[in-house]
Amino acid sequence: MNNFDKLIRPQVRGFTPYLPGRSIESVKRERKLSRIVKLASNENPLGPSPKALAAMRKVGEKLFLYPDGASTSLRAALAKQGRTSPERVIIGAGSDELIELLGKTFLNPGDSIVVSEHAFIRYRMAGELMGADVISVPMRDYTHDLAAMAGAVRESTKILFIANPNNPTGTYNPEAELTRLLRQIATANARREKPVLVVVDEAYYEYAKVFERDYPDTLKLQKEFPNLVVLRTFSKAHALAGLRVGYAYADPRIIGAIDRVRPPFNVSALAQAGAEASLSDAARINKAIKLVVAERKKMLVELTTLGLSIIPSSGNFLLIGVSPRRGQALFESLLARGIIVRSMDEYGYPNHIRVTFGLPTENRLFLTALKEVLE
Repeated sequence: MNNFDKLIRPQVRGFTPYLPGRSIESVKRERKLSRIVKLASNENPLGPSPKALAAMRKVGEKLFLYPDGASTSLRAALAKQGRTSPERVIIGAGSDELIELLGKTFLNPGDSIVVSEHAFIRYRMAGELMGADVISVPMRDYTHDLAAMAGAVRESTKILFIANPNNPTGTYNPEAELTRLLRQIATANARREKPVLVVVDEAYYEYAKVFERDYPDTLKLQKEFPNLVVLRTFSKAHALAGLRVGYAYADPRIIGAIDRVRPPFNVSALAQAGAEASLSDAARINKAIKLVVAERKKMLVELTTLGLSIIPSSGNFLLIGVSPRRGQALFESLLARGIIVRSMDEYGYPNHIRVTFGLPTENRLFLTALKEVLE
């Protein structure tokens, strides 16, 4: 009998896959409900820019052709936006792919990465998949403890991951804190044979730069710290989660190394066209931000009156403490009422749920259902 398990790498054998939020379609089928409100995946409920939709329709006529493998035009547009050169930009099938490519490019068994204890789980997964040790540093007040993270770096450490703002807590680290960490790592790198990369994931960048005056200008910091890698995405404020487009700014030597590992044609022609067109629609992004600003204000008032623990968020979502209730139980009760939120067991927060700010009507439906299940 063939024992195919023997063929599998040890790191894959015990690997726990990422569990995405429940889809609207699956809940409709399972619960036989006609109305579903999805507030689980930090999406932008306004939908894509009309410019993006028009660009994709135009490209749709040529889908018999392979896409531009290097995403040349989109790279150039992002370089222009970031006031840098295309050699400092790379495009991925979502920032998820770029996180995985960082692991594949730089990590070996015996290497290590440093992550925050309750950070986006994909960083840990990138290290585990490559057999690297994962050094997990406790948070302080639901926020990355950057000083402790810098102090946790070992000789084996190659990458330090920071989500800013963090998912799922929504908290952020200001520029002064990030700069101190970068200087501490730079001092250590001067004595090391192998430098440590600092990867800052800014998936919620468009929201945070409006909410927080001291939010870091990471592209400016890259001029002083060449080991700084900045990740961003079109999945959140740009409302293009279904296209899977992420991007990174980094030193050309880092970009070049990742580019050698990047699969050919990893970003579809539709995705490239839609993302580039969305970049030119600043009014649409501003509308998305204004929606979150307004709905966050209303939601905070309502949730506070319910006596729940709210963690301040710089993104388009909230982490809500529901103790002594279990987040998974609350998730199931809300699901029965057609409301999809996210329980937080996999992030080490069993008594919390995460909720995205949706449209005003969606948020009202959520609050009504939440009051019912809390009674």
